[in-house]
Amino acid sequence: MTITVLLADDDPLARTGLRTLVSAQPDIDVIAEAADGTQVLPLVRRLRPDVVLMDVRMPDMDGIEATRRLRRDLTEPPKVVVITTFENDEYVFDALRAGANGFVLKRAPATEIAHAIRTVASGDALLFPEAIRALAAARPAPPGNPHGPIALTAREAEVLRLMATGLSNQDIATHLTVSLETIKTHVGSVLTKLGAANRTQAVIIAYESGFVTPGG
Repeated sequence: MTITVLLADDDPLARTGLRTLVSAQPDIDVIAEAADGTQVLPLVRRLRPDVVLMDVRMPDMDGIEATRRLRRDLTEPPKVVVITTFENDEYVFDALRAGANGFVLKRAPATEIAHAIRTVASGDALLFPEAIRALAAARPAPPGNPHGPIALTAREAEVLRLMATGLSNQDIATHLTVSLETIKTHVGSVLTKLGAANRTQAVIIAYESGFVTPGG
């Protein structure tokens, strides 16, 4: 099955390079390009790509707001992979907070970018726990708790903490010696209770609420 991709980057040379790298993959098809975040939502509505490869810094509307609008305005938004020049870019944290499924560096090899696209397209998490921990540690703690108390069962809390370490559902199931379906149920419940669009956003909320700490 071919994965359809929308490229969003204000640099035409960057778009050309990404298109060349991504289109070389036999199972990935770049169906459109956007030069700014303002073009993303209309193109997604018209073309329904599986994944948006989203530059985080664009002039008129950045990738953070574009991601936020996709989540807000569409019943079934595409997966979003943020592309960034710097791993410790604070914009990346905000894009993940807005609902992006993960991020990849622009200088990454083509195989790594393609892997990121395939991973999120399949519904799996693209989570880099060390990078997210570093981003969370570099940001001042939000005043109070913007998310309110996290009311999880003991097992759901355990699952969330394991999610924050980057473990997959299968890894968590193995660690806790339970079935994969049981973990999927717990993860779904965690996302619902946190109001999170995906696992990555759930981990961001866990850090911002103090439920998980960068040094923990």
